[in-house]
Amino acid sequence: MSKWKKYIIKLFLYPLFFTGLCFGMPSTVSRTIWVKSGDSLKEKIEQAEPGDTIIVRKAHYRPGNMIIQKPIVLKGLDYPVLDGEFRYEVFTIASLDVVIEGFHIINSGRSSMQDMAAIKCLDAHNVILRNNILENTFFGIHISNTNNARVECNTLRSKSTYEYEHGNGIHLWKCKDADITGNNIHGHRDGTYIEFVTHSSISENISRGNIRYGLHFMFSHDDTYRHNVFKNNGAGVAVMYTANVTMLYNSFENNWGSSAYGMLLKDIRDSHVRYNEFIANTTGIYMEGTSRTIFEHNIFRENGYAVKLMASCDGNNFQNNSFVLNTFDVSTNGLAVFNKIDGNHWDKYQGYDLNQDGYGDIAYRPVSLYSMIVEQVPPAVMLWRSFLVFLLDRAEKVLPVVTPENLKDNKPLMKSHDFYLQSE
Repeated sequence: MSKWKKYIIKLFLYPLFFTGLCFGMPSTVSRTIWVKSGDSLKEKIEQAEPGDTIIVRKAHYRPGNMIIQKPIVLKGLDYPVLDGEFRYEVFTIASLDVVIEGFHIINSGRSSMQDMAAIKCLDAHNVILRNNILENTFFGIHISNTNNARVECNTLRSKSTYEYEHGNGIHLWKCKDADITGNNIHGHRDGTYIEFVTHSSISENISRGNIRYGLHFMFSHDDTYRHNVFKNNGAGVAVMYTANVTMLYNSFENNWGSSAYGMLLKDIRDSHVRYNEFIANTTGIYMEGTSRTIFEHNIFRENGYAVKLMASCDGNNFQNNSFVLNTFDVSTNGLAVFNKIDGNHWDKYQGYDLNQDGYGDIAYRPVSLYSMIVEQVPPAVMLWRSFLVFLLDRAEKVLPVVTPENLKDNKPLMKSHDFYLQSE
């Protein structure tokens, strides 16, 4: 081919090629779609293209079940109401990169077989659920098989008397790298329930008045829980069959009942419990099958039992904790105890510190004979504060023969833990 022919081909064909690229490719520019009263929100979602933003004006909508299968953003102005009419799951998300923000979602359908929710996410990675109000729903937010989910600053309220009447407020199953932050959860079965959830963070949430647990998690490793409040729940937190969990700066308050506790630890290992407050619970921490876990800088105040340390626990370390105004500081159900309890403050300690190093010169035994009796014969609790109990405990302190020999604090702190916190 001659030089001139090649020049003619470039002159005429190249512009046609670039014109085809410009006009033949689909547009990637996202749109903003507005929805007002009288519009069908469901139809707007179906008509939207991936990447579009749908802004919903304030009104009362009854959209039925809205299934989202493409990456879009939905934002409500002044909290428009989405009413499930006790029949529908309101949002079912089955797509990556979906954002739902600023809605008031009420009256979801109820079905234990389908776990119907106000918002359900199925394989919906990178989803963001933010600043929504969920009221009178079965499950509030139900997320399964989803990575990088962010659930932020939502309010979830329900009214139920029995566990079967409602599901959980926030429910996660088989998720990774979740971030559950700043939510307020009230009146559900469990405030938050997670199972098979790893490398995730639950922080700054308030979970109160839930029927069963404020937070319930199982088989969920390498997670962090910090700055949460668990108050007036059937029980505060249950941690089961889990490893490498870090629990920091949480507050467990007023979880009362015949089988209630601030925190239940069952078959967990290699974890950290630091800087938490356990205040006015039936039992601050109940431990069974717990191994190699560090309890440090926690405050136990005004609990029935501060710590119930079952004989199946081993290798745990309690240090720099403060025990104040508890009925029983430590209780156990066995004589062989393989845990370390050194360097804690006990308000019942009556020892002395002659060398002024901040530690008592004689060891303190936190397990009383009376607590051992109550563990075996619960009705004996009626004798609490009786003169007989006073004599029993005094005799056991002089000649300990029933309480575990190796369960003692060899370096009890003379000043309370909160004093040290304030001085730092």
